[in-house]
Amino acid sequence: MDNYTKGANLRSAVATLTGAYLRHGPQLELERCPHCAVARPTLTQLWHIQTADHSGQIKWHWANYVCSSCGRISLAVSRENEAQPIVEIWPQPNEVSDLIPERARDFLRQAIASIHAPAGAVMLAASAVDAMLKAKGYKDGNLFPRIEKAAADHAITREMALWAHDIRLDANSQRHADENAPLPNEADANRVIEFASALAQFMFVLPAQVEEGRRGAIADAAS
Repeated sequence: MDNYTKGANLRSAVATLTGAYLRHGPQLELERCPHCAVARPTLTQLWHIQTADHSGQIKWHWANYVCSSCGRISLAVSRENEAQPIVEIWPQPNEVSDLIPERARDFLRQAIASIHAPAGAVMLAASAVDAMLKAKGYKDGNLFPRIEKAAADHAITREMALWAHDIRLDANSQRHADENAPLPNEADANRVIEFASALAQFMFVLPAQVEEGRRGAIADAAS
């Protein structure tokens, strides 16, 4: 794969996350801070610099941005110069793709926005998982049996089903069974959100991207 294609793939990945091609400027226009998840953050550029590879042919434009809410810094890079689309951001923005079904997407967005309230975030993320399974036809029974059925049908991998058991996806049910069970903390919430996001990628985002790629290949072959 040549460097131009790699750059195009990175631009596509960032666009999938954010819903638009971002560019450098005085402010980085993200829906949420990649660190603290505050909505509509003020991410102000602190500095920028341009670098190149050993040949001087492949150039990169780097800039960092500070969040006015949490004070932490995000780094963004584009090819060639600041006018080109941003191809990668660190840490990666925890955005929710529009390719995910609306109900699951709304639950997942609310879970990310509620990370400061971990118990609520876990329940919202679990609701997102529930909605994703229902969108694929897995509607009957409790959450874990439906996850197992999805794995048996190869709708998800066996590893994803095991992952679901490793995290506190059923924390609400556990608290009902054991009044002394501890409330989820922020680390628990992040793990459940990470699982829900990965499930969304596997079940909806990646298949849509593969189909789009196939259509493009067929169109190219026909032209």
